[in-house]
Amino acid sequence: MPDPIKLMRIYTDEAAYFGDRKVFEIVTERARGAGVAGVTVLRALIGFGHTPHTHRRHLLDDDQSLIVEVLDQESKLRAFVQTLSDLEHLGPITLEAVEVLRWPDATTDAV
Repeated sequence: MPDPIKLMRIYTDEAAYFGDRKVFEIVTERARGAGVAGVTVLRALIGFGHTPHTHRRHLLDDDQSLIVEVLDQESKLRAFVQTLSDLEHLGPITLEAVEVLRWPDATTDAV
């Protein structure tokens, strides 16, 4: 049976840093280094998690919830998530089945 394509969602927020770098940027960079098929970072309008703090856009700072979506074969995503074990300020990481209607060839033009 072929390795199914899955969608991984990594929850964090815009104000999360690891050292002097934003966590979502590190996750994206590591995903590229791991050769995953694709990553998209989505900004939420408002969100909350395990703390009483509500994340939202403020006039002077950015503290919005972010979702990093990663799409690839399940085995590659499971291996990739292990590379994030040293990062703090990550929320839940989920893995979902998706129905892929189109899977572009790596040699075709990107969207």
